Amino acid sequence: MAFVTYETEGAVGIITIDRPKALNALNSEVLDDLNAVLDSVDVDVIRCLVLTGAGEKSFVAGADIGEMSSLTVAEGEAFGKKGNDIFRRIETFPVPVIAAINGFALGGGCELSMSCDIRFCSDNAVFGQPEVGLGITPGFGGTQRLARIVGPGMAKQMIYTARNIKADEALRIGLVNAVYTQEELLPAAKKTAAGIAKNAPIAVRNCKKAINDGLEVPMDEAIVIEEKLFGACFETHDQKEGMSAFLEKRKEKEFLNK
Repeated sequence: MAFVTYETEGAVGIITIDRPKALNALNSEVLDDLNAVLDSVDVDVIRCLVLTGAGEKSFVAGADIGEMSSLTVAEGEAFGKKGNDIFRRIETFPVPVIAAINGFALGGGCELSMSCDIRFCSDNAVFGQPEVGLGITPGFGGTQRLARIVGPGMAKQMIYTARNIKADEALRIGLVNAVYTQEELLPAAKKTAAGIAKNAPIAVRNCKKAINDGLEVPMDEAIVIEEKLFGACFETHDQKEGMSAFLEKRKEKEFLNK
């Protein structure tokens, strides 16, 4: 894959958008590479992913405007679907995904980060949905996820004005979980990922599904989703091991994802 790299460190996988000369902008090839990398992740071994961009300037500066500029209506809709399908795949991926946002996260880059479970950013990060200044709408889920994450009023202000915000404001409005220096960012994301990976993987996956699915339905339906995923943890090796360790007052736990 020309524009996306993948490496593993124990039970943590690191995906890097690697197109630094274009500030890691998303074109069709980058999206295809990202999808292919997701295909290659062994979810029986990997328990958390970290997603970042190559270099120190940019996470993902947006979708490739050169590619988009000549699209027809049908082609524009198809390009939007392509991005949405891949970002939705990240959002619903079995294991958690942490975005390590190093620099620009504009347009498609902001949208990509919002498809992740947890967002950490560097202190030089810049977020925004500048699409209306280009004569289009956000097309990779920005109108939907931003409103869910920061609330409709703030999302509308950001999208309608096309104004960028810096890391401190992103933290204030809840768009990111934490801000780090450039040097601290990736180690912090990897440390959090490793911490997640130490916990019972079936339970972590069920928590992700319960939160995601529950947010889409009324509370009465949401708690039924939780009940079923809670119940599904029982009679697993991991549930028996976790509770045995607690009752036996031992720190050692052998979670086997079964």
